[in-house]
Amino acid sequence: MTEYVLHEDPASGNCYKIRLVAAHLGIPLQRRRYDIRRGETRTPAFLAEVDAGGRIPVLQIGARFLPESNAACAYLASGSALIPSDRFDHADMLRWLFWEQYSHEPNIATLRFWRRYLGEASLAPAQTALIPGKQAAGEAALALMARHLETRDWLAAGTLTLADLVLYAYTHLAGEGGFDLAAYPAVERWLARVAAMPGHIRFDD
Repeated sequence: MTEYVLHEDPASGNCYKIRLVAAHLGIPLQRRRYDIRRGETRTPAFLAEVDAGGRIPVLQIGARFLPESNAACAYLASGSALIPSDRFDHADMLRWLFWEQYSHEPNIATLRFWRRYLGEASLAPAQTALIPGKQAAGEAALALMARHLETRDWLAAGTLTLADLVLYAYTHLAGEGGFDLAAYPAVERWLARVAAMPGHIRFDD
């Protein structure tokens, strides 16, 4: 039986999404924890043995290492009901995964990290200058999700898919980044539906 080891920082939503997918599928994960703020993913050992880019999460599959959170989620979910078999539904699920990394995570997750873990007062001037644009882009992402979810329960395929679990991770933490989720009731209802599914685990589990 293949052993899975998640190299993670527990404060990361990208790491949580892998744990969430594994929990829904009943896949056991060993967890190896690192603190990125203390440079623990930049040590010579980590760079040589886990990921040369010094980033997490990394899913270790036996002796192989798979970086990028959505790729790891897709690996775990392969062959399961979380990945639609219909060709269009499958592609539609993928477009939400791509969109999450391009339009959602860079804004909502970044502001959460800056505001909760670093504090705005400690940011470099170049980072501070980016805040208004990231705030606007994060709000636009939440608004797009809200419009989509006003007429459907799930993001793709009419059922829970990998897209919902991947986007749940940082969306449900958006308040920590300074976003008012109450302004997006359709998103709040969707978050509640995801959290009510069997196998769900909380961020701090």
